[in-house]
Formats: sequence, C-alpha cells, structure tokens
Amino acid sequence: MNTAVENPFLNTAKGSVNERHLDWLESEAIHIMREVAAECTNPALLFSGGKDSIVLLRIAEKAFRPGKFPFPLVHIDTGHNFPEVIAFRDKRVAELGEKLIVGSVEDSIKRGTVRLRNPQTDSRNAAQAVTLLETIAEYKFDACIGGARRDEEKARAKERIFSFRDEFGQWNPKAQRPELWDLYNTRVHPGENMRVFPISNWTELDVWQYIAREKLTLPQIYFAHERQVIPRNGLLVPLTDLTPPKEGETVETRVVRFRTVGDISCTCPVASDAADVDAIIAETAVTQITERGATRMDDQTSEASMEKRKKEGYF
Repeated sequence: MNTAVENPFLNTAKGSVNERHLDWLESEAIHIMREVAAECTNPALLFSGGKDSIVLLRIAEKAFRPGKFPFPLVHIDTGHNFPEVIAFRDKRVAELGEKLIVGSVEDSIKRGTVRLRNPQTDSRNAAQAVTLLETIAEYKFDACIGGARRDEEKARAKERIFSFRDEFGQWNPKAQRPELWDLYNTRVHPGENMRVFPISNWTELDVWQYIAREKLTLPQIYFAHERQVIPRNGLLVPLTDLTPPKEGETVETRVVRFRTVGDISCTCPVASDAADVDAIIAETAVTQITERGATRMDDQTSEASMEKRKKEGYF
C-alpha cells in the first residue's frame, strides 16, 4: 500500500486552491503592469536575472504579448555580480528580443559620483542607488517596475505598490499615497518618479509555485550545488576574490543554493540539497527565516538598513 503523502504546496492542478491563488496574484500583477503602461509616460522594468525579475518578465509577456513591451529592461550592474546570473540575463533578453539598458556602478565610480574606500573589494550594493538615480535621470524614466515583495523585509512590508520618489529619488515612508480599491495615483512632476512593485503581495513560496506552474528557467545558482564557503556570523560566505577568508577562518565545501542573488560581496547561499523546483517549494514551505535575513550581509548591519537605503534611492 502506498502511504506517501502528497505535499499540498506542490499541487497547482486546475481548480486547486493553489492554482486559484496564483491566478489571483497573476491577475493583480498584470493589472498593475498595464496600469503603469497606461498612466506613465516613460516607464522601465528592472531586470537582473534573479527569480523575482524573471517572474516579472512572464507577467509582462502575459500583459503585452504578442506586441513588444511598452518599456525597456534596465539592470544596474555593480560589476560584482555572479557571472552565471549575468550570462542568464543576456540570454533571456536575447530570447525576448527586448531592449536592455545597463547602468554601471563602475562608470559611476569613474565619474566620481560613487566613492568607495577600496573600489575593487568594497561592497557596491548600496552604491547601486546612485547609479539607478543617474540612469533614471539620463533616460528620464518616470516609473521603474521592480520585483520587491513585502515578505522580504520590514521596510518593504510597509511600502506601497506605487511608491512615490521625490526629485532626489528619496522615499518618505510617512508620506505615502493611499491605494484604496486598487486605485493608484501615478501623478509626478518632472524629475520625480514612481517605483512600482506588481508582485508586492507575493511570498517567496508564491514565486516558486508560479515558477513551477509556468515552467520558468532560472540560473543554476538557485539549485543545490557544491561550493566553497566560509562560515561567518551564522552565514555561509561564498569564497571568491571579493570575499576571501579572514584570519582564523576556515574554508569548507558545502552543498548550497542561493535563495536570492545580488552583489557577490553581500549575498550568501544557504545549506540545501534542493536540486529542483519541487524540492525548493517543499523546503520554502517550512522555512522560518526570510530569504534576505538568511542570505544578505548588508541587511544585518542594523535593524533599519533597508529603510535607510530606500530613503536614499535604493530599489
């Protein structure tokens, strides 16, 4: 007799609770994406090659195909990204046939608008805010669509779907616009812009269930693999030229995967043997630590790290 119990989180069959839930989330995201296209003059979609922005691309396909996207794709490249993610980004953009604009933190450093103590090794994650604002100003974008979600972090939890930024690119959490009955105020003056988050109401589990349902391809970095890491402050820091071991630390080879991807200098994998999407869904369903809490060194500097960066123009 087969006593195996089916994992309910893997059930996205037609008519299932999970399927209806994903349909609702997808419908809301499509509505938001079309609202941006209808109301904003010159929007852009932020695409890094990470799982959340890959989901955004599928939402955009469902919202606008067979036509072209009514906005370019934009990536703020720190120059310290994982090479397999950048390769995936370029491959996916080529498949879609859409325009990609890359803003470079390296160029901001050369211009002197970003200054680091050691440009070759210091984390460039926070510096992305400067390059993003420069890219917005150069191309006169009045809205940037991003894949941030409320379940990721406390500052993102209280941010609106249409998040107003002033002429300095800053976010004021105490002066947010109401969003009653799915009505969004998109009005901005020249120099101001909106950050728009169509999957703000999704959870990490929702994202992985949607990836499974849509059969989306992801960079292999998201799946279990062997990697040399350095145990440090409860995290597994990947061994790279940018993140070498400190005195007294040891290097170990572990089976890990990345729950989120970003700048190498501040992104850590987690110990995991989940080698496919179903295994990741099962693992995500029981985890009690948020993906940024488990993997991002930059969010552990203080309780208000993310909110401080967002006030300065971060995604």
